[in-house]
Amino acid sequence: MPLESSLNGTVAALVQELATDADLVDDVVAHAREHFPEVARLPWTESRRHVAALLSAGFTAFARAMAEGDFGPDLDFSEASRFGAERAALGVPVAGLLAGVHGGRSRLLEIAINRGREAGIPYDELLQALLKLDRYGTELERHVMDGYRSAERDLNRDDRTARIRVLRRLLLDDDGGPAAPEEDPARFGLHHGGAYHCVVSDVADPTRVRALEQAFARCGGVLAPVGGRLSGLTPRLPGGRALDPAVLVVTTPPVTLDQARSAYRLGRTALHAARFRESTGICDVVELAGETALAAQPMLAGFLSDGLLGALSPTEDFHRELVATALAYLDHGQRLDLTAGALHLHPNTVRYRLRRLQDLTGFGTPAEGLPVLETVRWWWALSSWSHRPTEQTS
Repeated sequence: MPLESSLNGTVAALVQELATDADLVDDVVAHAREHFPEVARLPWTESRRHVAALLSAGFTAFARAMAEGDFGPDLDFSEASRFGAERAALGVPVAGLLAGVHGGRSRLLEIAINRGREAGIPYDELLQALLKLDRYGTELERHVMDGYRSAERDLNRDDRTARIRVLRRLLLDDDGGPAAPEEDPARFGLHHGGAYHCVVSDVADPTRVRALEQAFARCGGVLAPVGGRLSGLTPRLPGGRALDPAVLVVTTPPVTLDQARSAYRLGRTALHAARFRESTGICDVVELAGETALAAQPMLAGFLSDGLLGALSPTEDFHRELVATALAYLDHGQRLDLTAGALHLHPNTVRYRLRRLQDLTGFGTPAEGLPVLETVRWWWALSSWSHRPTEQTS
C-alpha cells in the first residue's frame, strides 16, 4: 500500500496529537528509566532534553513523509548523532545505550497503537503508518550508534576505560571483582597518603568533557564519567581561565581516598543545589553549604511549601510576585530599602506585597523581622514553591 493512501486524515491527526502531547516525553523517559538501570543512572534533565529533540525530529520527518509520500534522503539526524556522542562522553555502556533507545521506541509505539485503537483507526491502516515510522526509528538508531562510536574513538585515547574503573572503585560502592593491575589508583597518581579535591560536573558535550579531563589532568587530577556524571579526584584545581566559564564544576576541600565516596555523594547533592541557583564555573561545596543541606531533603521542602504556602497557587502571577518579593527580602537581610533597590520597586510596594503575603500565609512583617531559624524555614519554603510549574495548583 503506498504511503499516501495509508496516511489519511485520522492517522495524521494521531501523529499531530502525539507531537503536541506535553506528557509524552516524560512518559517515554520514565519508562526507559524504570526498565533499564543504565538509563536511570543518567541525569533526568539531559535524558529528557534529548528524548524531546529526538521525538520532535521524528514527528517532523513523519509530517514531511505524509506531504511528500516517503521519507526523503536528506533528513536531519544531527540530534541523534549528538545524543549518541554525549552518551559516550558520559561513559554509558553501549548495551545501556541500546537498551534505552529500544525502550523508548517500544514505549512510543505502544502509546501510538493504543491511541490509534481508541481513535477507531483500522488496524491495517495503523500498522502501515507505524511500520513507516519504525523504519525511520531504525535509521535514527543507526545515527545514534554512529555518533557514539565516533565520540568513543576520540575520547578513548589515554586509558579512559581504566580511569573509569579506578574512579568507580573509589567513588561508588562498587563491589566488582578484584582490581586488575592497570586499575591501581597509584598508576594515576592517587595514593592513600594523599589528599584530593573531589570534583563533579554535569557537562555532557563530548568536546567540553574532553577539555575538562585534560584541564584537570594538567593539575595531576583524574576525571572520567562515574554514574552518569563527569567526576574525579585532583590534588589541585585549575585556574579559572583554564576552564570554559559556562561549565559548572563542583569541588570539595581535599579529602583522603578513604573519604572519597562520602565526598562524591556530597558533591552530587551540591551539584544539584548549584544548578538550582544557576551557578557556573568552579563552585566549592563550602560556598553551597546551605543550599546543599536543603537539597538533601526534597520531601521536607515539599512539606514546608505545602504547609506554609498552601494558600498560594503557582498559576497566579500575583502570588508569584509575592513569593519573589519575599525571597528578595530574605536574601537582602530583611531590609526594605535593599529589597526595593534590587527589584526596582518603591519601598511601599515591597511593604504592601509582604503584608499581602502575611495575610495569606502568616509570613513575618518587615517591622517584626524573622529570627534565623524562621528565616531558613521560610526561605526554603519560598524557594521550593517558586520552582513549581505554573500549571500546578496547590
